[in-house]
Order: sequence, then structure tokens, then C-alpha cells
Amino acid sequence: MRDVTIRRALLSVSDKTGLADLGKALAGHGVELVSTGGTAKALREAGLAVRDISDLTGFPEMMDGRVKTLHPVVHGGLLAVRDDPGHVASMEAHGIGAIDLVVVNLYPFAQTVAKGADWDEIIENIDIGGPSMVRSAAKNHTSVTIVTDPADYARLVAEMEAQGGATSYDFRRLCAAKAYAATAEYDAMIASWFALADQGEMFPPRLSVPLRLGQSLRYGENPHQQAALYLPAFAPGGTLADHRQVQGKALSYNNLNDADAALELISEFRDGPPTVVIVKHGNPCGVATGETLAEAYRAAFQCDTVSAFGGIIAVNRPLDGATAEAITEIFTEVVCAPDADDAAKAAFATKKNLRLILTGPLPDPARTGMTLRSIAGGVLVQSRDNGHVTRESLQVVTKRAPTDRELEDCLFAWTVAKHVKSNAIVYARDGVTAGIGAGQMNRRDSSRIAAIRAREAAEIAGWAQPRTAGSAVASDAFFPFPDGLLAAAEAGATAVIQPGGSLGDADVIAAADDAGLAMVFTGMRHFRH
Repeated sequence: MRDVTIRRALLSVSDKTGLADLGKALAGHGVELVSTGGTAKALREAGLAVRDISDLTGFPEMMDGRVKTLHPVVHGGLLAVRDDPGHVASMEAHGIGAIDLVVVNLYPFAQTVAKGADWDEIIENIDIGGPSMVRSAAKNHTSVTIVTDPADYARLVAEMEAQGGATSYDFRRLCAAKAYAATAEYDAMIASWFALADQGEMFPPRLSVPLRLGQSLRYGENPHQQAALYLPAFAPGGTLADHRQVQGKALSYNNLNDADAALELISEFRDGPPTVVIVKHGNPCGVATGETLAEAYRAAFQCDTVSAFGGIIAVNRPLDGATAEAITEIFTEVVCAPDADDAAKAAFATKKNLRLILTGPLPDPARTGMTLRSIAGGVLVQSRDNGHVTRESLQVVTKRAPTDRELEDCLFAWTVAKHVKSNAIVYARDGVTAGIGAGQMNRRDSSRIAAIRAREAAEIAGWAQPRTAGSAVASDAFFPFPDGLLAAAEAGATAVIQPGGSLGDADVIAAADDAGLAMVFTGMRHFRH
């Protein structure tokens, strides 16, 4: 494939970043600039000679700019096969000149939706002419160069400098691939908005998920696997989608997976007292509240000092120096915080491998959304688990009602259990997890493992008894038999929170009464597989 000299360029952009410099570079190669509306105005303000699109087509821009480039003179100039005699004859017969370069970026649809614009404004920000020109130019990339990203302007200029005002086929082919990806993403954003926001259809016949490469990762779950992070067009703030890494080596697949688990849990406490979450392999191993972040960190760490090594930490307050100093006492992979002060950053600077991620304000845990998980041959899609319970929604099912303190511990344990892999058992007392049992094949073993962790923590700390004594215990799903509940009672729990709904509820309630436990049903479960 031959090089193509750029003689005429059509520029029509919403994002004016770098436009003036690009226009000057093109003009320096003797390229005729054709443009529309605001783009033409910006180029003229930069002192450049510009031909209006209406001058090229012989028709004025009309209908508030909805119709300006949808014309045979434009698309004929883009789609004509330059070495096809019939196409050349048609161009000559109808006065159609070739367009060698198209520079287009599309109306800011996603940004318009994100700012909460009304329906009319959102509809007006659905670009029609732009995608049409992009697709026409990309289809005919053997003869036409298409650039859709301002980040590629410098590469275009460098290409023309190297090729004496022309572009190579390899460059045009690369640009065409990016162009179709851009229009595909754009159409997917619009389709998603129509289905989910406009029509309230969570599971449309065709699901379009616009994703853009955020970063390539060192490897996947294991070194022999490749991995990358893709970001959605519509994403709430305070998530890994828009994080800022302040220091540390590059994030891995496992780092991001664990950090996401930590952020999802800490967001449950975004409006609460200072809270610290420590996560290991996707499960919390310690969660605590305190008067200060430093106090909360010490308490969370003491829940499981073994598992905390090499863990992921998330906090619900801007990170301070005292907390950062405490964190640096052991090896930690990642710390996530809304922000960090200079003292905290200085403390972490001594640990070059520790990654510090700043998220900004944490997201609303009650937000809606979807989760996707691949299976062999397909993708499972569900609404995100944003369910929560309140004091008023709980049902006391035992003879003894929980005390106010027990009820607070029940709700705290329940919040944590929502983020523990099933089967999940969480003991908590005074706003601190006492023991966590995760991912077991039966609930009884989860109860026992959590109790073991609590005893080990007590031995390491030199406490007279484990924190499970006098604790509340949460189960993410119902107890099918009394054995799991009795294991919790043996560990010292005095109150229980669970969904209820088992065929064996009567037996479990009777066992709780015999053990003197207070138990409440939530009517909601939180499986997390």
C-alpha cells in the first residue's frame, strides 16, 4: 500500500485540546483546512485560513447544526476509491474533491450524562455526523487518514514530517482500528444509557458495555497469565476506576482485586467513625472503628496479625502520619484512602514498594449498578448487592431481645459479613471484628475457624480471653442446623444476626433460647461467591 499525501483535511472536534497547534502544523505542509462551526472559529482565532464546510457542500449548516456534514460532497470525498476509474469519474462529474485527512472527536455524551443533564441536552449530545465521517474515513483507510484522539495529534504530525507531508498505510490502518473502537464505544455508551437510564431495562436483549483500557498489568492471578484493567464510561467517583497512585510499584491483577474488595467494604462506613479495613485474598481479616484512624488500625490489625502481613488496607478518612507510621511496621501491599496528608506520604516514602492509592470521596454503598463475571462461553450479569438492613427492619425471634450494645455489634458484624466470601461467619464486639470465617463448604466450620482466629489473636496479644466472649455473630445466610449456631455460642457469642428462612428455623431458634442467645432475623442474605 502506498503513502498518501495530505492535501485537504476536514476538522470537526468537540475537544479543542491541541487543535491550534495541529492546524498550524497542517498548514505548514500546505494542507487546505476545511472545518465546521466552533472548530472553524477556533482555527481562525489561531490565525489560520479555514474553508467552511458550507462552502464545500454548497449548503448552509442547518437545524441548529444537526445537518452540516451529512452530504455527498463530504462522504463522496471520503469514500471514493482513488484508483477506481468509475469512482474518479463520479467525483469529476459531481465536483467532489478528495478529503485526505479527517480529524474528529465526538460530542461529549458521557460527560453530559455524568453531569446530570436533562433528557433534551443528553439527546442533543448524541453525535450523528461525527461517527458517520469517522466510519467513512476508516472504511477507506487505504486513501484516508482518520484521527479521533487528540493524544494522537503529535504522532500524526511526526508521521507527516517523516513522510514528507504524507502518511503510511501502517499508520492509516492503526488509526482506522482506533476509529472503529471509538465509534463502537460511543454507540455502546448511548445504547447503555437508553436501556438502563432512559428505559429502566437492566437486562436488554443486547447488552453493550463500553470499556476503555485503563492500564496493562504485570500479569494476572499467576505470572503465566496476561491481564489488563478496563474502565467503564460511566463510573462513580471514589473507586479504582479513577484512583490516583501516589507511590509504589505497578499494581497487579491481585492487588486491584483485593483493593476493590477493601474499598467496597470501607465505603459501607464512609459516613461513620474512623474505620480501617484489612483485606487478604479478597476477604477482610480485620475491621475496626476507633476514636482515630491509628486506634482503628491497631484494633483491626490485632484481629489477625498473621493474615494482615502483605494485606490491603483501606480507610474512610484522609490518612494521617500517625496511622501511616503504624502501617509501615509490617509489610503491606496497598493502602487505599480518600486522601493523605504530607506526614503520611513521607512515612510511606520510606517503603518504596508499598502502593498508596488515593480515591477521593468514597462511593455510596447504596448505589445501583451491575456486576459481570465471565463463565465458559458466557457472562453472568447481576445487579450489585446494595442491600442493607436497619434496626427497625430486624425481627427478634428469641425469648431474649438483644441489648443496645449487642444490636450495634450485630449490625457491624452483618455489614462486614456482606463482604466475606460464603459461607461467612463474623464475630464482632464494640465495633471491632473478633474473628472471621470465610469461604468454607459448611457454616459450622466457618464458625469454628473464626473462633480459632479469635483465640490466636488473644494469645498473641496476651488477652485473658478472646474477643468472641460477649460478641455478636453474623451469618451471611441462614443456619440450616443448630450446629453452626452452637459453635458460635461455644466461642462466647451472646447475640446472633442471620437472614432466617431455613426449614430448620424452629430448631435453630430453640437452640438459641436454650443457650440464652438473643437472635434477630434480617430477611436478607448476602452470599458472596
